[in-house]
Amino acid sequence: MRVAFLGTSQFACPALSAVAEKHEVSLVVTQPDRPVGRHATLTPPPVKATATQLALTVFQPERINREAAIDRLRNAAADVFVVAAYGQLLKPAVFDLPPFGTINIHASLLPAYRGGAPIHWAIIRGETQTGISTFYIEAGMDTGDVLLKRPIDIDPNETAGELENRLAALGAETILETLSGLESGDLKAVPQPEEGVSMAPLMSRDTGRIDWAAPAQQVHDLVRGTNPWPGAWTQLDGERVKVHRTARTEVDRGSISSGEVALRDTNRLLVATGDRLIELLEVQRVGRPRIGGVAFLHGLRGPARFT
Repeated sequence: MRVAFLGTSQFACPALSAVAEKHEVSLVVTQPDRPVGRHATLTPPPVKATATQLALTVFQPERINREAAIDRLRNAAADVFVVAAYGQLLKPAVFDLPPFGTINIHASLLPAYRGGAPIHWAIIRGETQTGISTFYIEAGMDTGDVLLKRPIDIDPNETAGELENRLAALGAETILETLSGLESGDLKAVPQPEEGVSMAPLMSRDTGRIDWAAPAQQVHDLVRGTNPWPGAWTQLDGERVKVHRTARTEVDRGSISSGEVALRDTNRLLVATGDRLIELLEVQRVGRPRIGGVAFLHGLRGPARFT
């Protein structure tokens, strides 16, 4: 099939490579280069880098729904559009162009976790399974008819970044299966059920604020669900401290206040939550490198309580 591929982040790169190997990619559409880092270095998105390695034609419009961009897509003469983590909402003038429709690779088992951050929220909310869905894009937010769904288990200590890498690989496999089924005519889309709908809105830095009165499992899930971005954080004596890794324990907090550093004689950075102690394995003060919990513990002077 002749494919136009729309994607931006690293999540989309395995799918682009897989599609380019099996099909003709007439155009790759991605976001413009953006300033990155302290020195605001103009940096191409990961999909552009992958497309360049594959010697594919790249188009980087500021607004995909403007007439000039639509004309460029029309001229690509694609049978189907494939979208993966592109970062702009498509209007009907775009997604109705190709004869085989516009297919999105979404990192959840729809209708669960519609929206821009399905991987993060699945972990934060304690799910043990997620997956990849391919579906037809329509006017609603991830509401289109589903073509394929492929599940994957979530490891109890897996971070959002780690899970994203596995889902990206699964997405590449699933889109190839989807395109093959469409080409043969064997694959039929199914409307999403009305039951089981949940949303996964975009993250903000405040999403990562730790509530130490919450149960330990909830704190653990927040830390891994916001790793690597936006990051879980707390405060100690008014200073922000990032928490990158935690480990659950079976030790009840007893009379220890939520957020209080406990049982220093164990030589572990143990903190009381709403029910049990949780171990902080990797933390980071503002402007300093990440360090292990034990090193952080040794740097504390006197009683300490995170807020």
